[in-house]
Amino acid sequence: MARYIMLTNWTDQGIRSVKESPKRLDAGRALAKSVGAEIKDFYMTMGDHDMVLIVEAPDDGIIAKFILRLAGAGNIRTKTLKAFTETEYRSIVGSLA
Repeated sequence: MARYIMLTNWTDQGIRSVKESPKRLDAGRALAKSVGAEIKDFYMTMGDHDMVLIVEAPDDGIIAKFILRLAGAGNIRTKTLKAFTETEYRSIVGSLA
């Protein structure tokens, strides 16, 4: 499974109903599962981003589908990074000619 780091921010709509955010997170977990992904970790953060999620999915198409459906509700905006484990990083760098 590929790993993705999702940097998220509440939209104006999302922050107006911030008390509903835990329910939306639960719905997001269910949505991820329904498309074949999994939210592994969630953090509320301070700074440039309001929340960070670590998500696993079998491929980029699945994560794209998840993000589009999740953000389509209008409560968050996302920036997504594909992440490589240390083992994957070492293999990639080790294979350089």
